[in-house]
Amino acid sequence: MSGSKDFDPASVSIRPAATVMLVRQANGPLEVFMMRRTTKAAFAGGMYVFPGGAVDEVDSVGDTSSTNTAFAMASIRECFEEAGVLLACDRSGCTVRFDDAEVAKRFTGYRHMVHAGERTLTSVLEIEGLTPRLDDLSWVAHWVTPFGEVRRFDTRFYVAAMPADQDPLHDDIETVDSLWVEPSVALDRAASGELLMLPPTTANLRFLAEHRSVDDVMEAARALGTPPRILPKVVWADDGRITALLMPGDDGYDSIPER
Repeated sequence: MSGSKDFDPASVSIRPAATVMLVRQANGPLEVFMMRRTTKAAFAGGMYVFPGGAVDEVDSVGDTSSTNTAFAMASIRECFEEAGVLLACDRSGCTVRFDDAEVAKRFTGYRHMVHAGERTLTSVLEIEGLTPRLDDLSWVAHWVTPFGEVRRFDTRFYVAAMPADQDPLHDDIETVDSLWVEPSVALDRAASGELLMLPPTTANLRFLAEHRSVDDVMEAARALGTPPRILPKVVWADDGRITALLMPGDDGYDSIPER
């Protein structure tokens, strides 16, 4: 959260964004993949997050022109850029595999090019004869950054099963560390101050923590329907300090205008 209003908050536009929670069970409890953003990041610096970022124009071309598909495509692209995981399948319907060294090397090159803006993910999919696995993504939450922040996002949170024969890893550019962690353990580490997280992250971890398996999570996610839009509201002191962050349902929330 920004600590003072040394800018005009009314001038900050809200950008669409998407993020994806990759979940797995590696012969044990349910785990989710998380990454730590660099402290140099303009938004959520030092925070533990899921792969994600802003929706770009390249996510809304060709067959991906609808709003819903653009958000989903953005989450797939960001997941590939930031974590090296590609949610796509070949012509036989099988998810792409990186267990072959040559294939892994080729897609690592693609990852760097997409991240640098030298190639679009759509072009990579076309070259490799792949189709994005849009149906494997389930939209589970919808959060908007509160008014008063230097950067604001209208973010859709998705959940997807981690593909076999791919290994996620932070990019060492926007993210500097990564881990697989049980949702309940991540929440405990956040509560102790060991892992820094924003409220939407902890809220989505609480959703995951209610389930024991990937199948349970995906079934619950598909049953949610369209998630409600959640807009936290900031209470400012006269000197520009933040005194409270209110959530829908909190006392005083409705008295603060939505902006």
